[in-house]
Order: sequence, then structure tokens, then C-alpha cells
Amino acid sequence: MQQRHQILLVEDNEADVVIIRKAIDAAGTNADLHIIHDGKAAMEFFDAIDADPAAPSPNLVLLDMNLPKKNGDDVLRHLRAGTRCRDATVLIVSSSDAPRDQSAVASLGIAGYFKKPSDYTEFMKLGPLVRRLLNTGQRA
Repeated sequence: MQQRHQILLVEDNEADVVIIRKAIDAAGTNADLHIIHDGKAAMEFFDAIDADPAAPSPNLVLLDMNLPKKNGDDVLRHLRAGTRCRDATVLIVSSSDAPRDQSAVASLGIAGYFKKPSDYTEFMKLGPLVRRLLNTGQRA
């Protein structure tokens, strides 16, 4: 049996969590989705993985930019400075399309930047993108 992928979603908006989960499920990904709701908790999660060699690390991190406690670019810098998760595939999933936000993470090795659309059908396009990233590791 094929091992399930592990996806970490760092997202504070519960409505977006529901839609992202639907998009991932509809795309037929073989993945477990783990949710963290703020940047500080995400940093602590990565620290815990670094401290425990037996802890599973995520295959893909879906990271919002605008998070409580610590913002997305701080979380991404922390992730890249760690040991076990530093090479994780990261897709930014954010409502921000500000050039400042995009440039803040571009140099930190992201797989892509998915702008959260207001249209449900457009939002569902995230699912096939996630499946492709999990199956091939290619950039978005």
C-alpha cells in the first residue's frame, strides 16, 4: 500500500480551511491534512519535528502569509533555518497579492504562490496543484 502524504496547512481562517480541505479531497490526493492556525504554533511544530527524529515531517506545507502571532514569511524563514523540514515543498496560499509579500518569500525557495480567489470554482483549482506538487515535487 502506498504511504500517505502529509500536508501541513498553516491557515487562521476556518472558512478557507474548509474550502482547501474540499479542494484537496476532490483532487484525489493520497494525503492527510494537518491544520495549524497561527504562525507561532507552526514554528513550534517545526521545532518539535527537528527535536524528534521519529516524528513524521510534512511532504508539503501550505502557508498563509497573514497569520496571527507570527506572519508567513517569519514562519518560512524559521522552517528553512531548521534541520528536518528545511527542504519541504512550500506553497504560499494567501489572499495577499501584494508584491511586497511575494518578494518576501520568493528567495526562500517556495514552489509557488497561489492567490486565494473569491470564486469557489477558482479556489478548487488548488486541489490539482497540490496533487501535482505531491506527486512530482515540481514547482507550481
